Amino acid sequence: GNMSSRKGLNGACSVHEYAGSFVGQSAHFKMTSVCGHVMTLDFIGKYNSWDKVDPAELFSKAPTEKKEANPKLTMVKFLQVEGRGCDYIVLWLDCDKEGENICFEVLDAVLPVMNKPRSTERTVYRAKFSSITDTDICNAMNHLGEPNRNEALSVDARQELDLRIGCAFTRFQTKYFQGKYGNLDSSLISFGPCQTPTLGFCVERHDKIQSFKPETYWVLQAKVNPEKENSLTLDWDRVRVFDREVAQMFLNITKMEKEAKVESVSKKEKVKQRPLALNTVEMLRVASAALGMGPQHAMQIAERLYTQGYISYPRTETTHYPENFDLKGCLRQQANNPYWAETVKALLSEGINRPRKGHDAGDHPPITPMRAATEAELGGDGWRLYEYITRHFIATVSADCKYLQTTISFSIGPERFTCIGKVVTSPGFTEIMPWHSIPLEESLPHCERGDVFPIGEIKLLEKQTSPPDYLTEAELITLMEKHGIGTDASIPVHINNICQRNYVTVESGRRLKPTNLGIVLVHGYYKIDAELVLPTIRSAVEKQLNLIALGKANYHQVLEHTLDIFKRKFHYFVDSIAGMDELMEVSFSPLAATGKPLSRCGKCHRFMKYIQAKPSRLHCSHCDDTYSLPQNGTIKLYKELRCPLDDFELVLWSSGSRGKSYPLCPYCYNHPPFRDMKKGMGCNECTHPTCQHSLSMLGIGQCVECDNGVLVLDSTSGPKWKMACNKCNVVVHFFENAHKVRVSPETCDSCDAALVDVDFNKAKSPLPGDETQHSGCVFCDPVFQDLVELKHAAMRHPMHRGGQGKRQGRGRGKGRRPGGRPNPKKPKDKMAALAAYFV
Repeated sequence: GNMSSRKGLNGACSVHEYAGSFVGQSAHFKMTSVCGHVMTLDFIGKYNSWDKVDPAELFSKAPTEKKEANPKLTMVKFLQVEGRGCDYIVLWLDCDKEGENICFEVLDAVLPVMNKPRSTERTVYRAKFSSITDTDICNAMNHLGEPNRNEALSVDARQELDLRIGCAFTRFQTKYFQGKYGNLDSSLISFGPCQTPTLGFCVERHDKIQSFKPETYWVLQAKVNPEKENSLTLDWDRVRVFDREVAQMFLNITKMEKEAKVESVSKKEKVKQRPLALNTVEMLRVASAALGMGPQHAMQIAERLYTQGYISYPRTETTHYPENFDLKGCLRQQANNPYWAETVKALLSEGINRPRKGHDAGDHPPITPMRAATEAELGGDGWRLYEYITRHFIATVSADCKYLQTTISFSIGPERFTCIGKVVTSPGFTEIMPWHSIPLEESLPHCERGDVFPIGEIKLLEKQTSPPDYLTEAELITLMEKHGIGTDASIPVHINNICQRNYVTVESGRRLKPTNLGIVLVHGYYKIDAELVLPTIRSAVEKQLNLIALGKANYHQVLEHTLDIFKRKFHYFVDSIAGMDELMEVSFSPLAATGKPLSRCGKCHRFMKYIQAKPSRLHCSHCDDTYSLPQNGTIKLYKELRCPLDDFELVLWSSGSRGKSYPLCPYCYNHPPFRDMKKGMGCNECTHPTCQHSLSMLGIGQCVECDNGVLVLDSTSGPKWKMACNKCNVVVHFFENAHKVRVSPETCDSCDAALVDVDFNKAKSPLPGDETQHSGCVFCDPVFQDLVELKHAAMRHPMHRGGQGKRQGRGRGKGRRPGGRPNPKKPKDKMAALAAYFV
């Protein structure tokens, strides 16, 4: 039939409309989507302040609320606009617990605006599907069910536990340690019920490596020459001895012999089993170990392949195909790919093997290719992951690999030696997964019991035991799955978090090496309360959450019980923090001893130290005060100028020559001086009426892209002058090589922006008639128009649109006054300016 498509009001989701039939009557369908969770859980406003709230209150007192997960997408409004006047809703969200949770978020938004149902009529339906293929979709539509409230509640419980426990511990330890140490190099010292045990595994391996003491051992190696040209190396049955003298004795005994005698020859047919069907954890392990992709990255690629219809749903714990799964159909789709066409055609003609019986978790079928693809279509990592998933699938329906193992046992004097050889009789699945194939070995000589061979050499090898290596991501994923830390969906997130927080670094071979901070934190938890870092308690919580999903446990009781346990642990942790602090003292420097002197404190007029390690900040050791600074940029002294309000020396923050920069007063940045300012505002947002660095003096006009930003002149940027928005990342370059650019007190009649006075050098003046000075509006003045370069394609000032100087849309009636306040007549003197400002 016909289908019309359009973009929804949020610009992110499309809406497809078509006519069809539903529950036996003709209907008009609307199909749309959401972008992940619609809502997110957070504390209500005042509890988000780190300074005003005791973290202990977050366990029970602090009320939470559901907020829009991404306010810019206005998802709730979009769903309500589209859902208004509908009679039925069919939910096609991912078929896992998170998907069930999103179902109810969508219902909360849409049900109030839908048509009221007639008495007992059912209006809400849930589609259950595992892949985006015609058969699966039609099948789901013909067997619609209901959304599962219990599974959604288990996700709500996990969200609330992680929020309350994580925030309380994180806020406490971040404030405590960053207030004392300057070189922790992490902007957040976070704690997470899953994240911390994950880090614990990495540190446990580090501790084993540190405490490892290598031991020397000796191995007896013999070589015999069955034929003249090649020799055969034999393995000693005792493997190794740790005593030098004993080893020497064995060497002396065997050295007397000239021949090795064959004691037995055995041949055995052995089987290397084909793999089980692929689940998420195995896919992430292989992606990390063999493809060199981090778990988070691999998961994002798998999700993209799924939404494009190339593979089935990538989040599953199941390794068993359902009885009705069309294995042959899946296999036929791969019959034309040059990489495996021959193998597939052979399987189809000879008949496939039933896959091994795996574990059925009751969620989704294993990860399977759903349609053929080429390297050109998917490109790069997408193809590499798809290729592995396809090869794995073909291997599950291939035969096992069979090989003949020959073992020859020799005696040299009283000592026994062995030699093993393998010959492949049927490669089976190793044809499609060559990295699993049996390595080619030299064939063993044909011999029987009683045969003797001359000994080529016998020697003693001295070796040392070696420590284990750091955990690879693949090994960490295995440990997390074994101990029930996180789910198949959240494992990549937890591993990514410990990397982001600078607790571990990813070394070559994707091995995870804990940093000093990660090691000290875990040792501190062990010292105070080992259960905070051991996997046992989280594993128990995960079991409780699963019981909620199955309807066997009460949501409120689980929540209350778990929070009560962690609240007690938190109070004990706070009381015992000195234990962790002792470990911190050894590894990190106090604030007073870190950083380099940069700017003067307004209270004591001594130099404050600039601490560059994350989070960068200024510390005055005399007043014992710390001032936070904007992050992810460079900080330098700003011409030794001082703030007129508090006498602190200003500093200049810059994100680089192509970004923006602005001065700020360290004190005002942390303690806003005026009512309409918030913490974390620089001079470019300061509403001081007369300070030469403030918004009032340097603001030019309303931002051309965001609603409440003002474009402020960057007075340090000459000769490559620019103005930058004080709210978003818009930068406007203008008047290159000008000698001076000043903001005039006059405003433009057309658009109400402040006028700009520009002085050019005579040699480089772009002005007509060799003029060197001009005053005008950046947006409206025809002389200036060619000298202004907007740094985003989307940014067009109304005055520049289509080259017509019409007054329309934005930029009208909104000059540089913050928030577009009504425009009082500009007073002439400073006192009048202050009065006007405060009125």
